[in-house]
Amino acid sequence: MSEAVSRERVEDVLFRAGYWLVLAVLMLPIVVVFVTSFQQSSYLTFPPSGFTLEWYATFLGSEEWLSAVRDSVLIGVGSSLLATVLGVTGSLAVQRSDSWASRVLPPIVLLPLLIPPVVLGLTLLIYFNRIGLTNSYVNIVVAHALWATPLVFFIMQSVFARFDWNLRDAGMDLGARPGRVFYHVTLPNVRSGVVISTVVAFIVSLQEFIMALFLKSFEVQTVPVLAWTSLQSSLTPMVSVVSAFLVLASIVGVLLSAAVMNLEWLAEQL
Repeated sequence: MSEAVSRERVEDVLFRAGYWLVLAVLMLPIVVVFVTSFQQSSYLTFPPSGFTLEWYATFLGSEEWLSAVRDSVLIGVGSSLLATVLGVTGSLAVQRSDSWASRVLPPIVLLPLLIPPVVLGLTLLIYFNRIGLTNSYVNIVVAHALWATPLVFFIMQSVFARFDWNLRDAGMDLGARPGRVFYHVTLPNVRSGVVISTVVAFIVSLQEFIMALFLKSFEVQTVPVLAWTSLQSSLTPMVSVVSAFLVLASIVGVLLSAAVMNLEWLAEQL
């Protein structure tokens, strides 16, 4: 008995050690990015020879970079809202239908994730030019929503699978319209999933590069596109500053979604 317990403890220790080792390997590039963003040298090196906040001041004082941040945020908000609406409504339709379309839709929704972004970007560029749609904001929002909608769809599939549909049926039996039932009955019970889906769609849009590169214009370019452009001329710590910005934006999005869910939990307890 003691030998079995000892073996279980050894296996548990090895599992935990392996888990933390994998986590450390995954986190190491992020640590390198943050450390090099504070380096004093004008050329990107690791480990840094000195530390300064000069590159952050340059980033915050650059109209070009701030314009790219504004474009990325606007595009991220637009594409996440569009992807959330499409993904939630599509997932809801599939869950409550037994038709052949409900069986065909999930594989079709998955297709954008299976097509290389370079193919999507080039195809959308040709298509938008053919129909005369030249607004880069709209083009990139649609492109990013096309890529983020499948993620929202399958997240909501999992959320709706745990939803008690008897509540919806009871609302319909009481004479409420479908839209009113969704707003007052379904949505409050799946709000956490909707928030998480929106955050995931925003992060995907914020960090997507290839399609934004194809669809950008002189007036509109996202942070990853501008970072790529700057890399072609020199490898400065500004690249690490931009990467740190993207990582921090993703972390803030996750923390905000977690805060929303915790506030809902706290409200339920009170």
